Amino acid sequence: MRATLCLAAALLVFASGALAAEPLKVVYPDYWPFFTRNDQGVMTGFFYDIVHEALERLGIESTWRTYPWSRCQALVRDGEADAMITVPTAERLVYAATHDDPFYLKQLKVFTTVDHPKLAEIRAIRSIDDIHRLALVVVTYHGNGWNDKYIRSRGIKTYDSPLLKNVWLMLANHRGDIAIEWPLAAWPLIKDGGVAGRIVETDVSLEAMPFHLLISRACPCADLLPEFNEVIKRMQAEGRIDDIIGKYVVRQ
Repeated sequence: MRATLCLAAALLVFASGALAAEPLKVVYPDYWPFFTRNDQGVMTGFFYDIVHEALERLGIESTWRTYPWSRCQALVRDGEADAMITVPTAERLVYAATHDDPFYLKQLKVFTTVDHPKLAEIRAIRSIDDIHRLALVVVTYHGNGWNDKYIRSRGIKTYDSPLLKNVWLMLANHRGDIAIEWPLAAWPLIKDGGVAGRIVETDVSLEAMPFHLLISRACPCADLLPEFNEVIKRMQAEGRIDDIIGKYVVRQ
């Protein structure tokens, strides 16, 4: 009997070790400077740097694979991937858990075309109510939870692109009136698309998007999210997160 109990205990320890050694499977959309791979195939980007370091401090290994954003969400929802980095929404929190404090707040700005007939009125926008009042059409990418929650839900007409880079081509070609995005990531895509001379960034700033690590509720690592939150707060207090972001902001 004692030998049987010892064997069972040994198997339990082995199984726990095997579980702990399983890397966290993180999925992400290729989106510089948040997360991407360089020409040598090495992961880079400040969302990656922050979350990867926080996980390492907890002793959690991670693997990162890129997919279109809507596919990333489906993979986590269906349990085929463990985690993603995004804004928590009621829909996402049905199948994924998260931590209390965002590790980054992404400030959103309003973009439009240089020749838009309502350019002066767009520059005077002060809230989402003004977007509704002006009957503006918003161009965004498929799976943008912030847009679904704050723009589409208000009855504001929205056109979706399956690829983020095509948002700026659609806007430049007057497939909508405005886009609401983070300037640091928007301008490289605008320039790469050859439409920099047709797009203008206004001074209009809407609310910030809070970014979190979301882990599938079926993944054992979800239980470590409170500890992850504490690590994030320590990294913020140390100035480590500002240092990481600074590497990318300076380059831009």
